[in-house]
Amino acid sequence: MLQLYSPSEVSGLTLLSVVDLLQLGVPQTFSVDYKNDCFRKDGEEFRYISGSIHYNRIPRAYWKDRLLKMYMAGLNAIQTYVPWNFHEPSPDRYNFSGDRDLEHFLQLAQDIGLLVVLRPGPYICGEWDMGGLPAWLLHKKDIVLRSSDPDYIAAVDKWMGTLLPMLKPFLYQNGGPIITVQVENEYGSYFACDYNYLRHLTSLFRSHLGNDVVLFTTDGAGAGYLKCGTLQGVYATVDFGPGGNVSAAFDAQRQAEPHGPLVNSEFYTGWLDHWGERHSTVSTAIVAKSLNEILAIGASVNLYMFIGGTNFGYWNGANTPYAPQPTSYDYDAPLTEAGDLTDKYFAIQDVIKLIPEGPVLPSTPKYAYGAVPMKKLHTVVDALDILSFSGPVKSIYPLTFIEMNQPFGFVLYQTKLPVDCSKPTPLSSPLNGVHDRAYVSVDGVAAGILERDKALTINVTGKAGSQVDILVENMGRVNYGKDINDFKGLVSNLTLGADILTGWEVYSLSIDQAVSQGLLWEMGSRVAGTPPPSPLSVPSFYGGTFVIPDGIPDLPQDTYIQFPDWRKVRFYLFFFFKEIVIVYNVTDLHLLCDDETGVLGQVWINGFNLGRYWPARGPQITLYVPASILSTAVPNNVTVLELEGDPCTPGPCTVEFTNTPVLNATVKSDHKHQRALFHKEDLL
Repeated sequence: MLQLYSPSEVSGLTLLSVVDLLQLGVPQTFSVDYKNDCFRKDGEEFRYISGSIHYNRIPRAYWKDRLLKMYMAGLNAIQTYVPWNFHEPSPDRYNFSGDRDLEHFLQLAQDIGLLVVLRPGPYICGEWDMGGLPAWLLHKKDIVLRSSDPDYIAAVDKWMGTLLPMLKPFLYQNGGPIITVQVENEYGSYFACDYNYLRHLTSLFRSHLGNDVVLFTTDGAGAGYLKCGTLQGVYATVDFGPGGNVSAAFDAQRQAEPHGPLVNSEFYTGWLDHWGERHSTVSTAIVAKSLNEILAIGASVNLYMFIGGTNFGYWNGANTPYAPQPTSYDYDAPLTEAGDLTDKYFAIQDVIKLIPEGPVLPSTPKYAYGAVPMKKLHTVVDALDILSFSGPVKSIYPLTFIEMNQPFGFVLYQTKLPVDCSKPTPLSSPLNGVHDRAYVSVDGVAAGILERDKALTINVTGKAGSQVDILVENMGRVNYGKDINDFKGLVSNLTLGADILTGWEVYSLSIDQAVSQGLLWEMGSRVAGTPPPSPLSVPSFYGGTFVIPDGIPDLPQDTYIQFPDWRKVRFYLFFFFKEIVIVYNVTDLHLLCDDETGVLGQVWINGFNLGRYWPARGPQITLYVPASILSTAVPNNVTVLELEGDPCTPGPCTVEFTNTPVLNATVKSDHKHQRALFHKEDLL
């Protein structure tokens, strides 16, 4: 008879295994029973019900809260990725501290009574920048990622030689919580189809983790995916979403694994978002119905995601045709981005019907701190001395981010107009080489925006010798499909008219370091007088502070930041100029406009990079602010890099802290087609 342990039973069994079984000399075991089509845990038939949680998307201060809520939902396991680039930002420089303390996260899971399904990559996808692969791999321009390319393999071997020995003590056989380990990720969806690569990874994992650990693969529930994604000796599992034919999906797994447990490694509770597309939602009723069907046939299942979390900083990925994901990774999951309980949470809990004893943890409280006045600090160009510690690199042709040894953020390119452009002259990226968005100004006046796949030409004017500043933003590397070798910056030449622009000075910008050290505030304001009316403004920094009362109990609390008066449309009528404030969508007044100013940029609080805001494109309007980065002891600093608008000219401007998230503002997709839920081939 199938034995499905409740979380309380799992907790007891885990402790029993560690304390009693090991003392008795009886090893813990976890294996695949091909004869009886099941997993076996310590000799007993077993199946897991797990949920995905990415520690890299949740502040360490909230790991325990989120894991406990998953435990109280009736789960007996969790699943998590290990993003390589999160831990090795540059070659041989490793970081496993603070929010990157993987060992602490695994220990917390075990202490709570949750087993762990681990997905260490090296490629993870996960809507994470470059699918978790470090950008420094691209120093070899022609490297074939996720293949037997010798340079790629050498880097993988070195990384896994650091990671896997760290994980070995956490294997279930060694008294830890890890019951299974995935080899690569959805490899059947990748073009390379390199079996030697999979064989090498399997041997690598075995050499570090031993022969007893259950290794598995995950691929879409179709023969085409399983063909290149599976390997003999590594247990093949599938992934599929709700609303489909459960039996048919598992029939696909049976083509690769005629015997053994049925496993859905990614049962989608929601779906991912892109800027400019509607927020994805999936019916609670459909999720509950399909989950019930999966459990009724005795399959193991992982709910992806159980909590999505946040793409803080620059960590979001992108799909193709180029479509970056927003800062929020809420995913319409049972637990919200901020860890709040939803109707979907309780519906899933009711389906599992194995609720442990004890109260369900409440949603974390939220507080609306209100409006914070902001002032303009400096333009990016004015602040170059403190933003670019290394100074300019001179080059005939533009250099990429990788050539500048900068993986994320922004790079500034400067050159001169070689000829007079008294009439509007096209500045173009004929090979679509702006990756991903470029903010162009001439002699300090904003001229326009070049954007990957969307805006390849703008018109500029100026005299010969006028300075051209082009601030290029990396909006996230492609994380899925054949284009994950996604170079950033000006990756091909720009032309002025018919001529290639040459003679560049390229600045690597350490904006995060300058913000965290308070350098933008220390240098004082250098803002010039009011600029002439323009539909665009040069990229500039803004700052403000707010104090959280220390006399009110339970503060600080989580909050959300929004930009209520930063969405403006300027229009001209004869010699009369007026500003119209539009909250989200431009009205028919846009017919009178020369152009519209979007609001787009990056925001930091107390030096912590919350991520990108882009309410003009949507659907996300607010950004989640965890209480762990706020202070009641000292004033809290808010720093904003606004790339398109000039919200503080001519009057005052504010950002606002609210207790209510807005992730689903209505937008109209600017992509050629709407993406289908659960169809990953639609993301290629």
